[in-house]
Amino acid sequence: MIEHFLPQTLLLLGTAVGAVLLFQRLRVPSSLGYLLVGILLSSYTPGPVIEAQPLRALAEFGIVFLLFTIGLNFTIPQIQALRNTVLTLGTGQVAGTTAVIALAAWLLGLPGAAAFVVGAVFAQSSTTVISKQLAEQAEEHSRHGRLGVAMSVFQDVTAVPFVVIIPVLGAAGGAGAWAMAGALGWAFAKAGLAFLLVYLAGRWVLGRLFYLVAEQRSAEVFTLTVLFVSLIAAWTTNSLGLSLAFGGFLAGMMLGETAFRHQVEAAIRPFRDVLLGLFFIGIGMLFDPSSLPQIWHWALLGAVALLAVKTALVAALVRLSGLDPLTAWRTGLLLAVGGEFGFALLAIALDVGALEAQLGQIVLTSVLFSIVIAPFLIRYNHAIAHRLTPQQPAGVETPPVRATDHAPVDTLRDHVIICGFGRIGQSVARSLDQEGVPYVAVDLDVSRVRSAQIAGERVYYGDTAEHDILDSIGLADARLLVISHEDTGAALKTLQYARALRPNLPIMVRTRDETHVDTLRAAGATEVVPETLEASLMIAAHALVLLDVPIIRVLRRLQEQRESHYQVLRGFIGGRTLYTNDIWGEEARRLQPIYIDTDSPAVGQNLQNLQLADVTITALVRNGQRHLAPAEDTCFQAGDVVVLSGTPKELKRAEQLMQS
Repeated sequence: MIEHFLPQTLLLLGTAVGAVLLFQRLRVPSSLGYLLVGILLSSYTPGPVIEAQPLRALAEFGIVFLLFTIGLNFTIPQIQALRNTVLTLGTGQVAGTTAVIALAAWLLGLPGAAAFVVGAVFAQSSTTVISKQLAEQAEEHSRHGRLGVAMSVFQDVTAVPFVVIIPVLGAAGGAGAWAMAGALGWAFAKAGLAFLLVYLAGRWVLGRLFYLVAEQRSAEVFTLTVLFVSLIAAWTTNSLGLSLAFGGFLAGMMLGETAFRHQVEAAIRPFRDVLLGLFFIGIGMLFDPSSLPQIWHWALLGAVALLAVKTALVAALVRLSGLDPLTAWRTGLLLAVGGEFGFALLAIALDVGALEAQLGQIVLTSVLFSIVIAPFLIRYNHAIAHRLTPQQPAGVETPPVRATDHAPVDTLRDHVIICGFGRIGQSVARSLDQEGVPYVAVDLDVSRVRSAQIAGERVYYGDTAEHDILDSIGLADARLLVISHEDTGAALKTLQYARALRPNLPIMVRTRDETHVDTLRAAGATEVVPETLEASLMIAAHALVLLDVPIIRVLRRLQEQRESHYQVLRGFIGGRTLYTNDIWGEEARRLQPIYIDTDSPAVGQNLQNLQLADVTITALVRNGQRHLAPAEDTCFQAGDVVVLSGTPKELKRAEQLMQS
């Protein structure tokens, strides 16, 4: 058995890697690369062929995890909060497009069930295509850009009822209207029962289960639990005669209300992305290029209908919401594109027999045509919209919308990310609150997160060393990143990813002492604050004030130390315990006094001559007088005491050269 599937698996993975790399280099959505792989490896094209049935069975879980992720991002409170803007516009667009396209298809002679499926598939828009194209044009923060992306994301939620309806339409076949209505009513009743079961489980079981799992601090167990919960919810809805994907959505909604939302999304994302890739490969295997000469005119007509209806309908809805005509048309042009989720609905419809194979080819090709045309519509949306609204001056751009106007309620802009919500992280949060600066914090202490959320703090459970966690809390739009925990390894991982994504983002890092200051700064930290040094600096400052040293001079001393990155304070005179490596580490800088006698080879030399540029002179005691920070070219005399700063290895080498 393994000898049969291994060559096919290697062929599939190799082709997918090559196609996705090529499409990413060309800045084309990866989903189209997967579709191309499916076309190349299908039985409809010459060359090697992959067995479709095992692939589709596995790829169905990709839809489950896709709906699971959507559920995480759209919980019940969030949907309620959006009801006056995106919910109304998104629902109106999906319902309106479905109705108009379905009516047109029915008038052209399609059965009612098939016409409904075509309308539902055409109603979806591609968030991937829209967001990537807008980012390339630097329009992702414009009024029409934010509104278009928010509506396209919300379409995924409004598509969930289709996941319930389409299997019923396929099972009912040519049944009468009353029989169809009864089947749909029964399906929605079962959907309500499934929602109730998952809701109760989420309220009474899931939260406690994930708190218990998180306390073990095992990424392996956490990921296994996420997979188990999502799949058992899918199994529950499937047992009630509904789709697997609907169960995944319900489980995501329930977990989206917990403190583990971001960590759950990070754990599920690798499985979701891989399985979704397989799903799109399966969709590509449905496409028959040989049928294109017979259906291309119908497919092109479908693509034109899709683009025209959605553009006009979205523009009308946005205009009715009170926005200006130019923004309305620009938003409509963004959402005109077909979407990947339409492929998911199409796959469900073909699987249950709600669509015939040839009609499925026409619908699939129409959506593909729209995705090919869409980048040009988005790129030239301003010029096209201006022609549709000639009364709008060509050079006028609408004012930017606030982040909370049309985006999901948990979207933050110009906020501060706090990694670690301990004593220092909470102090930073309090200061930000007093100044009205928005922030989001992430911590790995379950009890702390739970208490903070009860207190109304914006705190989530998660590990910020993981890239997905940083992405989900808005690193791309953050104003400042503060790493306030003590895990240097995790801080370095966070710095590496943050610097790769945001080279100019200010990043503050807290560390226990001076041991890792240079390492953290080299990794990209804008400012590193050693806790022990800052505390000693404050004590010294208070001591100077109590000694009646002018406050201006004290503040100048503080500023000098911070600007020099604590060079004078970085190091300590070690006793026996201070040189214990397991306490301070091999890289900790220390202070060590070295006496220069008359026989020392250092007499008449300086550090440069001795080739000891890796250590620093912090003080020189000569004739009973202490001189701070002497120049490195200072020549040593017999009887001098030199205080050097360096690591244990550097100091040992210096001592050997100066006293041998």
